[in-house]
Amino acid sequence: MQVSARTAIIGGGPAGALVAAALARQGREVLLFDEKLAWEKPCGGGLTPKALARWPFLGEAGVERNWIDRCELFASSGGQASFSLDRPIAIFSRLALNGLMLERARVAGARLHRERVVEIAGQAGQWKIRTPASTYSAGFVVLATGARNAFRNQFASPLGPENFMVAAGYYIPGHRRTVQIKFLPGLEGYIWVFPRVDHVSAGICGRMKGLRTSNLRQLLDESLPEFGLDLRQARFYAHIIPSLTPDQLHDGQFSGEGWAMIGDAAGFVDAITGEGLYYALRSAELAAKALAADQPQTYAALVKGDFLPELEHAAQIRDRFYSGSWMGAPVIERMIQLTSRSPQFRALMRDLFSGSQEYSNLRERLYRSLPRIAAEALASTLWNRKGQSGATDESGLERFAGAGNRT
Repeated sequence: MQVSARTAIIGGGPAGALVAAALARQGREVLLFDEKLAWEKPCGGGLTPKALARWPFLGEAGVERNWIDRCELFASSGGQASFSLDRPIAIFSRLALNGLMLERARVAGARLHRERVVEIAGQAGQWKIRTPASTYSAGFVVLATGARNAFRNQFASPLGPENFMVAAGYYIPGHRRTVQIKFLPGLEGYIWVFPRVDHVSAGICGRMKGLRTSNLRQLLDESLPEFGLDLRQARFYAHIIPSLTPDQLHDGQFSGEGWAMIGDAAGFVDAITGEGLYYALRSAELAAKALAADQPQTYAALVKGDFLPELEHAAQIRDRFYSGSWMGAPVIERMIQLTSRSPQFRALMRDLFSGSQEYSNLRERLYRSLPRIAAEALASTLWNRKGQSGATDESGLERFAGAGNRT
């Protein structure tokens, strides 16, 4: 049987479309399959300044997006903090973003098939991609199917519920310019309000194990009136988000002979924030680099040398972020308290939101900044007569920032 030089990409989201465009521009024969192609998806659609700097066309393309330059954080106790961003976040509807990426792939020469893949059979170099209407051959398969990856078990070990978060939310007509995030007691997750061009994506996410969509929806419905959001014209959605454990990220397989997973299909999502678009696009870029060089076996090493350590670090400190405490209060409460009282800490939070501050060197930055953070928080406390700020516990801050380092 003749070995096929085609690459088949299963999934037409931003990751699948990016790798398709990159390979097609190299003169490769590319088939991209997606039963819906461009369609609205429930995730926030936010691209950080870090992502926009790496892929400038996302900021320059003539498609609608909402530029956001302010964030508000709400603690379960009622405390809150807000800060402006030095560089705005671009929030796309996923219909617009996916449409942009797919058009780039088409113009580059990729062949787009609006078909559902029902089976991948064969072996490396001789794959058979079956849809309800046709069968196609391919030498290499890229799985970009998102979190609901129907083919994962064929190529790698299955993921248990501990590796996912559940999300539920609404599309609500309206226009805003501020991202809002609220934390709830006992929830390893948060409520978000992401303003898109002509509607708001308002949702809630939490760890999947032992949690039902109905539980999350009730919590969300009870909280949305606080944000002035009216559900009478809202459309409900629900989905799952990968949130891999440290062991799964470190030891799990996301590529092999004749195949690779990218984006959500591989679980490349920040376990604390749930942000995955940057990692989806970056994994697609690295997969395209390996395939264009005819060295697909190098893809795993490229990922491990690039962003995987950052995702591992996020997974290692996730439990402490959501469930840990310093000085008798939850970590999140102290974080929001310091954000409201210290300009230096607000600058740190601003960089975390923009993507320029990584978890791997967060501890070092906190250590350098602690004296000034403590002084600013103390001055704010004395000025506002609100009691002890809790900002002088150097060891507590260090423990949080450095928790879970793999030895």
